[in-house]
Amino acid sequence: MTATVEDTFQRPVGELLRGWRERRRLSQLDLANQVSVSTRHVSFVETGRSKPSREMVLRLAEHLDVPLRDRNQLLLAGGYAPIYSETSLHSPAMLAIRSALRRLLKGHEPYPALVVDRWWNLVEANAGIALFTEDVAPQLLTAPINVLRLTLHPDGLASRIINLAEIRANVLTSLQRQITSTADPDLQDLYDELRGYSGPPGPDQPGAAEVVVPMKLRHGKHELSLLTTIATFGTPLDVTVSELMIEQFFPADDATANYLRGL
Repeated sequence: MTATVEDTFQRPVGELLRGWRERRRLSQLDLANQVSVSTRHVSFVETGRSKPSREMVLRLAEHLDVPLRDRNQLLLAGGYAPIYSETSLHSPAMLAIRSALRRLLKGHEPYPALVVDRWWNLVEANAGIALFTEDVAPQLLTAPINVLRLTLHPDGLASRIINLAEIRANVLTSLQRQITSTADPDLQDLYDELRGYSGPPGPDQPGAAEVVVPMKLRHGKHELSLLTTIATFGTPLDVTVSELMIEQFFPADDATANYLRGL
């Protein structure tokens, strides 16, 4: 059964911290050494015998690399107020972030680039994204547009991805790592959905000699080859900003570059 946010809030802060420690595959001794406290203190916090201070909760969360959204949940479970804001991208306070993102996306044209949130829902995109949205089922383009669903759904981009088995394996592997890192039940639901999509038979892993796996995409009579990179904001202090991911696609060969520039 998938845990809900309410379940998380009802669980003691020590139990939540133990879950994050185990998720990071650290022993109590490892964590104690990192935070410069005794192993006994870590044990007492996790079992509820000792109530951690607000500062201790934050120190442990930092060393466990807990996402900002979940640090707020740890603080609430410990009886403290959250300290990280969660600001809508449409608020005036986010004008600088929105402007920076749009400049970045525009500057990447004619190649596709997009911005997604923690759950891979589309936030912003440049004109190059039309390369991926042509001829897909209308329901996949209804907000919120989930780019992983758009990519792997049989009625989406999957029908034009030549090396679909490889791309599917890479997407699922990356998403599984994200689930391990965040323990997000919504991402787990998305993973289960994507795994259920039918796909062509064939190898699901790249060859040993591959450095990166390009997406080989059919566009009209042309076969395109695209590499992708993902970037995030450095040292964010807002939940929304911390969860934004900027995905940029680059041509993997001259033929693809020339074709995209000519569109």
